[in-house]
Amino acid sequence: MTDTVVRCGYSRCRAELPPPGPQGGRPRSFCRDTRWEQGRTCAQMARAEREALGALGLDTGTGAFALDADRLREHVGALAGPVAELSGALTAVLDRLDEIERDALAATEAARAGAAESDAARRQADTARETAEHRAREADRAATEARQERAEAVTRAEEAAATALAATEALGAARQQAADAVAARDAAVADAREARDTAATAIRDREAAVLAARTAEHERDAALARADAATRDRDRLDADLTALRTDHAAVVADRAGLVETVVEQRSRLAAQRDLLTEARAVADGLRAQHESARTAAEELTRRLDDTRRERDGLAAERDRLRAAAPEPGPARMHPDDLAALAAAVRG
Repeated sequence: MTDTVVRCGYSRCRAELPPPGPQGGRPRSFCRDTRWEQGRTCAQMARAEREALGALGLDTGTGAFALDADRLREHVGALAGPVAELSGALTAVLDRLDEIERDALAATEAARAGAAESDAARRQADTARETAEHRAREADRAATEARQERAEAVTRAEEAAATALAATEALGAARQQAADAVAARDAAVADAREARDTAATAIRDREAAVLAARTAEHERDAALARADAATRDRDRLDADLTALRTDHAAVVADRAGLVETVVEQRSRLAAQRDLLTEARAVADGLRAQHESARTAAEELTRRLDDTRRERDGLAAERDRLRAAAPEPGPARMHPDDLAALAAAVRG
């Protein structure tokens, strides 16, 4: 590509224009057959572009019409990148908000499940406590029965001893009774010892039942505390989820406003491009008129130089004639010289 190639004056086109025909004429500044949005020509688009530059505060004088609008396109392209990045960032924020919302819902469900498990553990602890209390009551009942049996055994032993003392007089006949009484006493002592063992076992069972009941109460209290903590966590997660939803709505509103602003800026830029195209067309017309005026001025200058040379020649001829004229008498000029001099003066 050489510097002599003439290209379209619209910055988005810049197509090579054909040279003037063999008969000459003013060279073209814009494409004739190319059409853009809404069927507008390159000249109309360049005019809108110049108007856009004027609206942006750029110089719209004679020198501004030679400005290459590619820089404006570069600025617009540079703006499109950050806008696209901002759109991607907003999409990422929305995805993150959705993920946080899903995590919050999962945590809420987990908290609810934990609360349900805590309720189940509390119910189990209540059941265990009731069972332990029932076992303690059974142990108390068994200890009471063992004490009663021991009292009955002591009573039988006392009765046997009295019988043995009463039967001392009849030793021979009473020996068998005495042996029976001793056996009965031994049996009563064994029964009393077994009753004491049963009572001790019942006491130990009661103590174990009381300890199990206390453990169940402690587990119930811990389960209630965990349930309360889970409820507080659920309330906090609900509050965080509400705040995140509010932030999400604000981000969506900001993104909608930004999209409307970008669309409005694009519309204004398109209108300004149309105005820039029209201004360039006017500048081209003024440039052509300037060229024509300069050509006419050069022609007038050339004719003035010719007239001045003719005037100098006439003046020199007049001086020569005056020098050649005789001294006496008034100086007289030839009629042809007078006519030439009058024409020169009129010119």
